[in-house]
Amino acid sequence: MDVEVEGDADVGVAGSAIIQTSILTTAVFCAATVVATAFPDQARIPVAILDCVFFAAGIVAFLLAFGRAVSRSRTDEIDIVGVFFLRGEVAPRSVRARLLGAFAVQVVVALVSSSIRLYTAVAFGILVPMLGLGLAGLWGARYGRFPKRAP
Repeated sequence: MDVEVEGDADVGVAGSAIIQTSILTTAVFCAATVVATAFPDQARIPVAILDCVFFAAGIVAFLLAFGRAVSRSRTDEIDIVGVFFLRGEVAPRSVRARLLGAFAVQVVVALVSSSIRLYTAVAFGILVPMLGLGLAGLWGARYGRFPKRAP
């Protein structure tokens, strides 16, 4: 499935479910982390569980992305930075902005909240950016544009 792009607007972006999942999970993480940072005694167990679930999902996404990238490397010139960070022409600008933007938000929220509530369950949030990275890699491995391997 190819990505069709008209300017910067998405016309029929392949992998839109991955993009939406990344944005949605980032929003859920941010909301839960703000609540847990403000009320650490009441929200510590649910937010720690959520963070661990997101981390586990990120590991699964990362491994699926890596496996798909290895499979595609037989025919395409795949590089890890292109797959996970969507470097260059691998992804349209709008896709790259959404996926890497969600990843960046996860990193910033995790660092800030963990710094505010050091040594509490909120610090589990530092694991969550694995999900953003894994989803970006999953998109890149499945739908990214890479040059064909020379014979």
